[in-house]
Amino acid sequence: MTDVTPTIEQVRARRSTAEGLRYFDSLPAVTVEEMLGRWRGEGVGTGHPMDGVLERFGWYGKRFEGPDDVHPLVFRTSRGLRSVNPALMPVGLLAARPRTAFLPGAAGAFRLLLPLVTTSRPAARLRMTEYRGVVTATMCYDAHPIHDVFRRVDGDTVLGVMDQRGLPQPFVFLLRRER
Repeated sequence: MTDVTPTIEQVRARRSTAEGLRYFDSLPAVTVEEMLGRWRGEGVGTGHPMDGVLERFGWYGKRFEGPDDVHPLVFRTSRGLRSVNPALMPVGLLAARPRTAFLPGAAGAFRLLLPLVTTSRPAARLRMTEYRGVVTATMCYDAHPIHDVFRRVDGDTVLGVMDQRGLPQPFVFLLRRER
């Protein structure tokens, strides 16, 4: 029996964390330097409780200005793109009860509160770390036990895996470089 690595389209079609991780494991490492720039994000539906949560609130992506100057949560607002301070986000609540993001009015309430949680300061760092046996670029949040680990799909696309302490399975997402 031949072990065929799934494509991102197959991962999306099967909606499985196991398929997402199998695809992730098949991809090459990324360097910190390759991650620099602005990236547009999108979740990859794998059946994870966080599927669709970030998009519901207007998540745009991530901005990597340097190894120590990372904006991990960039949101689209009526005034353009704004970085959110993750330390002010209810990460624990969303991890424990992600469906609260889909309650009526939750997205509207977030948009109203968004000006109170924006920041111009970096809130994460990029480092090379080992994850699943490969040393690759990893974004380490300053305020939360979360690491986003990246692997290269192509020159302008990376697959990310959000590894958060306390969550039994990682959240899978794509980032596409903006030029």
